Amino acid sequence: MNLKKEIPLIIIVLIPFFYLAYIWSGLPETVPTHWNYKGEIDGWGKKSSLILITFLLPALTYIIFTVVPFIDPKKKIKGMGNKFYNLKFLMTVFMSALAMFILYSVKEQSITNPAFIILAIGILYIILGNYMRTIKTNYFIGIRTPWTLENETVWKKTHALAGKLWFSGGLAIIISSLLTNKNFNGIFFITITIIISVIPLVYSYLEFKKLQNNS
Repeated sequence: MNLKKEIPLIIIVLIPFFYLAYIWSGLPETVPTHWNYKGEIDGWGKKSSLILITFLLPALTYIIFTVVPFIDPKKKIKGMGNKFYNLKFLMTVFMSALAMFILYSVKEQSITNPAFIILAIGILYIILGNYMRTIKTNYFIGIRTPWTLENETVWKKTHALAGKLWFSGGLAIIISSLLTNKNFNGIFFITITIIISVIPLVYSYLEFKKLQNNS
């Protein structure tokens, strides 16, 4: 592990904790913990639950990305080198920013624009789609079906397709959230998410069967 590379990530992980400590005394004992698609509060909880939210987003993401290369039995993730680190960096930054947005919304007891969350998820899909092609065969990250794990060719073809789908889906979600503003279409978002998730799964099975029949 390169400590010089990890220090910036650790700082990014800690930013939401520092912000939570800064606003802690000004928060009531009961705070909003959930909003509906209109941005209206529909769930409340103890402010101590914010510590868990802050941990589960940036901290847990960082921990998982740090540990996975060491427990990957095929040691393929380490072979990704800087590409894996860049993905780890982007995901940690994204989750830290999301945690900050949630904490700010709790402090203000309002989400100024619910479409921002959908926009952020669209950006996440684009990030993941952009890195799909670079992910080596492993048991932790990527489209892990019995057929992709069984055959490296199926893995590569599936992730090439998934990369295009997730990038395109993320772009469509971003455009939709910008055009519709606060009145974003939840059904459109869910439909896109299902499509980009299910198609690679089916495709991996069909490609595996095709290779079996050809052999």
